[in-house]
Amino acid sequence: MTRPPLLLVPGVLCSPRLFAAQVAAFEGQADIVVPDWRRAPLSIWDNWQSAARWVVDQMPAEKFALAGLSLGGMLAVEIMQFAAPRVTKLALLDTGMRSQSEAERAVRRARIRLADEGRFELVLGMQMTRFIPAYRLPDKALVDAVMTMCSEIGVEIYKRQEELAAIRVDRRPDLPRIRCPTTVVCGRDDAATPLFLSEEIAKAIPAASLAVIEQCGHLVTMEKPEETNLILKTWLERRA
Repeated sequence: MTRPPLLLVPGVLCSPRLFAAQVAAFEGQADIVVPDWRRAPLSIWDNWQSAARWVVDQMPAEKFALAGLSLGGMLAVEIMQFAAPRVTKLALLDTGMRSQSEAERAVRRARIRLADEGRFELVLGMQMTRFIPAYRLPDKALVDAVMTMCSEIGVEIYKRQEELAAIRVDRRPDLPRIRCPTTVVCGRDDAATPLFLSEEIAKAIPAASLAVIEQCGHLVTMEKPEETNLILKTWLERRA
């Protein structure tokens, strides 16, 4: 039996480690591709379409299931703008579809300036408070795994990802046109993309369901891999 193709798209500062638990769980059931930002030319971050097209180019199969977390979820919806017929089902994890306010753009660009000034370690520390809930910060294994992943991506890619996130357009008007089976997933305590953003996505997509993971923050795939895998298993088994 042919295994269904599955494209997993990481977010800001996320290497393929983000989906290590999912690859381990589903590699016998699906042909999985996880784009590695380190292998992409920096020019893909010039605009949303170039980044989304580079992601799709990593997937050789004509039809595939598509999942993305955070910036990866935003890219997944960008992919739906030009490649929707190729996507059999969609999973949007800990993401949002709103554009950024002037204040939000200013915060992102302040982090970019810190990185430019050689204070990337400080930026990573700031990101930890967005990625992991305060009550999980004593979990050294989790924090070390996330820090290792973020360090792998490095300063130059991070700066371009952050700027791309700052200039994103509001994709909420496009959500009702998504017709494939869709699962929206969010950690209850996600500080980076709060739950209400996932709730409005699930409400706007006609064939969407919402799954909330309790006692969990932004990186559901790493923080609560077993719960996330159960949700994704159900999603993968849904008939397209």
